[in-house]
Amino acid sequence: MKKCLTFVLLLVFFLTACSTASPVLSQAGIEIYEPYAHAAGVGETSAAYMRVKNTGSETDTLLSATCEQAMMVEVMESMMMEGDVMSMGDVPGIDLPAGRSVELKPGSYHIMLMDMKQELIADSTISLTLEFEKAGKIVLEVPVLALGATP
Repeated sequence: MKKCLTFVLLLVFFLTACSTASPVLSQAGIEIYEPYAHAAGVGETSAAYMRVKNTGSETDTLLSATCEQAMMVEVMESMMMEGDVMSMGDVPGIDLPAGRSVELKPGSYHIMLMDMKQELIADSTISLTLEFEKAGKIVLEVPVLALGATP
């Protein structure tokens, strides 16, 4: 009996650990998971991160993003370290293969929010509009976390 109970408890633990988070938004074949941005002051720079899944049957592309709280928004990729400095460049888009996910995270693809018009305060949200080649525009409420925090 103890072996059976131990097996069941281990199975429940394993299944719980392997479960995936639910998307915060699912629209037009695009699912968004765990979006967040970091707090920043007026005139400063922040970034938005998330996991984007294309549930459609064709590749889609994240083309651009806009945010009312930022003067400029660019879809970027961190490319390489040069000494203590990470070089970045804007990209024409991020391809999202059918049935696959792409992670926007520090040190990789991300959405750069530059020259903030207003302070981004931890525990608030910002509205971010993502524009996809096929899915069109998707408006997303993004939680703001303290600098360096992750969901």
